[in-house]
Amino acid sequence: MTWEDTDDIVDALMAAYPDVDPLSLSFPKFQEMIKSLPGFDDVDENCNEGVLEAIQMAWYEMRR
Repeated sequence: MTWEDTDDIVDALMAAYPDVDPLSLSFPKFQEMIKSLPGFDDVDENCNEGVLEAIQMAWYEMRR
């Protein structure tokens, strides 16, 4: 997975952290959670606040 694979990242986050409210996370903590997911292989330089926000909102919507 890379930072561009929003749907795959959200699926992995939901499996790994089913009880976490995505809106409660700081972006640094959220970024570290994503980087620790199995199969994630991308560099920090490809991530920015917009990328994290898009993933966070997609995860939030999937949990609703």
